[in-house]
Amino acid sequence: MSKRFYITTTLPYVNAEPHIGFALEIVQADVLARYHRRKGDEVFFNTGTDEHGLKIYRKALEEGMEPQAYCDQHAAKFDELKQALNLSYNNFIRTTDDQHIQAAQEFWRRCDANGDIYKKQYKITYCVGCELEKTKSELIDDQCPLHPNLELETIEEENYFFRYSKYQAQLLQLYEEIPNFVVPKHRLNEICQFTKQGLEDFSISRLKSKMPWGVPVPTDEEHVMYVWFDALVNYISALGWPDDQEQFSAYWPGTQVAGKDNLRQQSSMWQAMLLSAGLPPSKQIFIHGFITVDGQKISKSLGNVIDPFRIVQQYGTDAVRYYLLREIPTDGDGDWSEQKFKTRYNAFLAHGLGNVVARVLTLIETNQGQLKVKPDYRQLQSNLLVRQADFEIDTVWQRYQQHLDVLELDQAIGEIWRLLADCDALIEQEKPWQLAKDNSEKLSEVLYVLAETIRHVGWMLYPIMPQTAQIVLQSLGVFELEEAQDFATITTWGGLKDFSAIKRPEVMFPRL
Repeated sequence: MSKRFYITTTLPYVNAEPHIGFALEIVQADVLARYHRRKGDEVFFNTGTDEHGLKIYRKALEEGMEPQAYCDQHAAKFDELKQALNLSYNNFIRTTDDQHIQAAQEFWRRCDANGDIYKKQYKITYCVGCELEKTKSELIDDQCPLHPNLELETIEEENYFFRYSKYQAQLLQLYEEIPNFVVPKHRLNEICQFTKQGLEDFSISRLKSKMPWGVPVPTDEEHVMYVWFDALVNYISALGWPDDQEQFSAYWPGTQVAGKDNLRQQSSMWQAMLLSAGLPPSKQIFIHGFITVDGQKISKSLGNVIDPFRIVQQYGTDAVRYYLLREIPTDGDGDWSEQKFKTRYNAFLAHGLGNVVARVLTLIETNQGQLKVKPDYRQLQSNLLVRQADFEIDTVWQRYQQHLDVLELDQAIGEIWRLLADCDALIEQEKPWQLAKDNSEKLSEVLYVLAETIRHVGWMLYPIMPQTAQIVLQSLGVFELEEAQDFATITTWGGLKDFSAIKRPEVMFPRL
């Protein structure tokens, strides 16, 4: 019986064009979705757009558009990432969808029925960029460190509040009982420290007369929901909650991928809201860092915002996916540099992956007439390869999966490139071109080990660089055959049956 796996990104605001930071997040989620599908799991992969709130309302007015028309136009741009980045999501939710609005209102009612919603007069310092209240301790030089170019605002009115403070003990218990609830670990430590300092109830509504663009509060027509309260509910409304209990129960709790600026909202506020509504907490939350550009923070004023559509068009989808997943560590920040990208592309894609695959398959294609796979060749693993202690294929796959399971994507990719390095070293060690001249039977043995290693490389690449993986596996003549096989079968040594269908591919990564 197959397992079910639910993965979701956060929902980007539609007040700006898609950028490389969200491209990183959604590609990370796509890797997990493809990996679990390949293992035979039934995957529900959710993404979408967050379309309510003050900054979207203001942006629509600035452009002379009705908020809904503005959202319709910009949400489509985010959905276009599916083709540009070769994404496999099967659900794209918009927070202006009728079903989501109804779910958000039902969620409000349940929290209200639990005694966790109340009204009070308040005054706060507010960052429109974050859509969050800011305390003095969070400011640097009286500015939000994430949006230093935006002027902080003072909001003073009577709003509804959520009893966040009520859930301090339960949240700390959650973090203690599930030590990998937030990954990487230092992010879990960060949210634990935040929670231990005490939680303050937060505002969950805005006066409709001042900010009409939001989900109507079901119990008070004068208020709309604060954007975070509404948006967070998307993770369950996407599954049809509360109407489709069968689908909701099948997939929830789910795994969430988010940036470090979302740590509090995803791993604390949302979890408290779920507890209030009587629903299970999330399964796991992966937090990634930020991307800088040439060492500088991404900023419109600096003109260094990276358009993912442009770089994909210029360099190719899989090359961009590779760089984001390999060069941006999942436990910290990373840097985008056009020069660094070209250097890595030439070293690891053109010369590394592309060259090794071409070398191996050219040797096989050139010598196909004298090659034959014997049954005992399928047992060959470590006796020819350089790093023999590392090469037991089940051990390599185990390490690879362990890295993917905790979103250590750069390290999972490292396992693949170690196999490629082994292939390169084996070619230099055994000199198959000399074996061919000698008409040696060892030629078939060496080339079998190389081709079978490339087959495993192809399947390890599949969640990370799906187009490239397909080219590699089709060149070996095994893609259609193995696509239907279970994960245990394709990860076993000895899957390559003969050399007859092997043909070298066209150049996969021309040098830049």
